[in-house]
Amino acid sequence: MAAAGVAAGLGSGDFSDLREIKKQLLSVAERSRERGLQHSGKWASELAFALDPLPLSELPPPPALTEEDARDLDAYTLAKSYFDLKEYDRAAYFLRGCKSQKKEKLHFRPLEKGQVKNEALRELRVELSKKHKARELDGFGLYLYGVVLRKLDLVKEAIDVFVEAAHVLPLHWGAWLELCNLITDKEMLKFLSLPDTWMKEFFLAHIYTELQLIEEALQKYQSLIDAGFSKSTYIISQIAVAYHNIRDIDKALSIFNELRKQDPYRIENMDTFSNLLYVRSMKPELSYLAHNLCEIDKYRVETCCVIGNYYSLRSQHEKAALYFQRALKLNPRYLGAWTLMGHEYMEMKNTSAAIQAYRHAIEVNKRDYRAWYGLGQTYEILKMPFYCLYYYRRAHQLRPNDSRMLVALGECYEKLNQLVEAKKCYWRAYAVGDVEKMALVKLAKLHEQLNESEQAAQCYIKYIQDIYSCGEIVEHLEVSTAFRYLAQYYFKCKLWDEASACAQKCCAFNDTREEGKALLRQILQLRNQGETSSTDIPYVTPVCHSVSGSYRYFGFQ
Repeated sequence: MAAAGVAAGLGSGDFSDLREIKKQLLSVAERSRERGLQHSGKWASELAFALDPLPLSELPPPPALTEEDARDLDAYTLAKSYFDLKEYDRAAYFLRGCKSQKKEKLHFRPLEKGQVKNEALRELRVELSKKHKARELDGFGLYLYGVVLRKLDLVKEAIDVFVEAAHVLPLHWGAWLELCNLITDKEMLKFLSLPDTWMKEFFLAHIYTELQLIEEALQKYQSLIDAGFSKSTYIISQIAVAYHNIRDIDKALSIFNELRKQDPYRIENMDTFSNLLYVRSMKPELSYLAHNLCEIDKYRVETCCVIGNYYSLRSQHEKAALYFQRALKLNPRYLGAWTLMGHEYMEMKNTSAAIQAYRHAIEVNKRDYRAWYGLGQTYEILKMPFYCLYYYRRAHQLRPNDSRMLVALGECYEKLNQLVEAKKCYWRAYAVGDVEKMALVKLAKLHEQLNESEQAAQCYIKYIQDIYSCGEIVEHLEVSTAFRYLAQYYFKCKLWDEASACAQKCCAFNDTREEGKALLRQILQLRNQGETSSTDIPYVTPVCHSVSGSYRYFGFQ
């Protein structure tokens, strides 16, 4: 418990003594490995590597043995060798009768691999519950107890035990990570009584990323870098994931490429990197990544997901689904593989399999907005709008500022003839930053349906402004639709200059060329007859009245 006590001595956000923090990390890394907790040991070791080396005199001593440890040393050493060779039942057999707390953790690996049946889990829960009441469990033992409770779907009890584990042994990252997986929203986080330790800062940064509170997460990670962890590849990878989550693709790609230079044989998070390459249709880079990871370790879940993404980009969806299935055989709780497999089944028009995959993803992590959104899309294809609305709402709750969720919700409300709600969703999607540049068009068409011509014109004007101001190549089919509507709108208002400008732009598009020419001929004919925009019509405020020249307003110059 000494390490736990030292850890508690440095409060939350206190990184003044980095040498002491490094000692703690080296100590807990060794203790984790001793108990078969390889991932926690690796995390602590990577973080320790980012700090300056310690002189020999300051290196932490090996953990002291208790009387029980000494008595069970031979049996434990034998069992640990079997455990490392993945002979779990054999290891458990030779640990019978051992009293040492170390042996508790050798239950963990088969537990996580799904090799412990419910009956055995219940027995393990009874055994650990007795020890818990008798206060015989250390931080690692409490962690094991929490995992058993989580596997039995006793979430509330599991959260309490993981919080207790974090208090008893704050340095054990595994307990924080398990706790993170059970927290569903920020309100839930507020009510947790967490230990006041520097490890809490890493936990908060991680949970903010998971809860899509990206701005707060990036601030936390920047403060950790400033505190002295600038060389930490873990922090760099988490920052890249954060940018991926807010769809800042260029920034995320840049950070991942830098990470690959620093740690070329890294496999963690490479599936997220492959998602970015997929979105950008970067086939050569994705192919290189897939081959590279295959050479490093082709039996890792991340490798299987990267290969799956590669085949998906080549439209070989059956092969892609096969590799996602392989990933799930390696780790049935791997969230990304379930979601990606759902996407592949959608591509193959296998809606029932897609629904099953997305539901599995939600079982693993209820915060996965992609799975909720995927279910919404699936039920939309099945023409079940009420189901569709429910799943899109859940996705929107998780990503309130994601325009894609809002546009999907708007379309759903439109199908249910709830037009007021649909208008609110489309406007909100535009306000938060419309990724696909479609919210204003959909809002304009809704105004058209309701004969609200002036509002429709305003929306089309804003849409055209956005398309041209951001310098995109105009490939949007809706640009021609916008110009056609505006040309007709100004023509009805007898604003010939504006109508003529929009009709000329219509001539640049194949689908509106003839209508544009016909309108220009009509305008010319009316002008020749001496018609003006000020006779026998009510006053209408021109949408581009405040700017001299329609071309400047739309950004054509």
